[in-house]
Amino acid sequence: MMLFWTLLALMTAAAVFALLWPLSREPRVAGEAAGLAVYRNQLAEIETDRARGLLPASEAEAARIEVSRRLLGAASAAVPKAGASLARRRAASIIALFGVPALSLSLYFNYGAPEFPDAPFAERVAVPVEQQDIGMLIGRLEERLAQNPNHGEGWELIAPIYMRVGRTGDAIAAQESAIRILGASAAREVALGEYLRIANGKISPESKAAFERALVLDDKTIPALFYLGLEAAESGNAAEAKKFWSRVVEHAKPNDPWRIPAERRLMMLEKKP
Repeated sequence: MMLFWTLLALMTAAAVFALLWPLSREPRVAGEAAGLAVYRNQLAEIETDRARGLLPASEAEAARIEVSRRLLGAASAAVPKAGASLARRRAASIIALFGVPALSLSLYFNYGAPEFPDAPFAERVAVPVEQQDIGMLIGRLEERLAQNPNHGEGWELIAPIYMRVGRTGDAIAAQESAIRILGASAAREVALGEYLRIANGKISPESKAAFERALVLDDKTIPALFYLGLEAAESGNAAEAKKFWSRVVEHAKPNDPWRIPAERRLMMLEKKP
């Protein structure tokens, strides 16, 4: 463990040092260097004009003194400015070199979990179902079903999970396997009918047949009655729709979620001429 932290610290320091090394060097100030060069050129021009007789000696001397004074002033102003900038950059580099790793480690030890070992996949899938990621849960169920394809409860369990993630075709196949292995029941036929309805975007003949099989098994199956009423209304058979929805209102409890939609549709049918 100590070797790991030592290597991590060295790698972090090397990375920070490589990034900050250019900042610790004194840059060339292009603007200030150009200004000094101008003054030096002016001195050379003054000397040339004096030698050619274009500028009297007294005027040449006065101009040379003035330009020299400006040159010295510009040079003295540039030195402390560059030195101060260099000092600030080096201070920032030192702070970054030691401060960033120190802050990172502090945050990790306060909010991380260095005292816990890693969690291999076999241990993660042992977490209770309600705490698992849905993708991991599907993978775990599929693995078990691959080993035991006649496990009807497994197919019945995975079917609504497939629907939740949008795998409607797999959901239908899983529900059909559950019915084949466990046997038909009103609830299983209703689930299959709903999966088929969602897959087709409407109550298809296949989903209608599933709802009808549910009623054969239990003639008071509320969802099947509601969906068959909906199919009848969509087909233009208002009398048949009214019959199914009336049975929903008759058999459903007051707090049943299917009761209010059925009542509203019956009221709409009554308002139609």
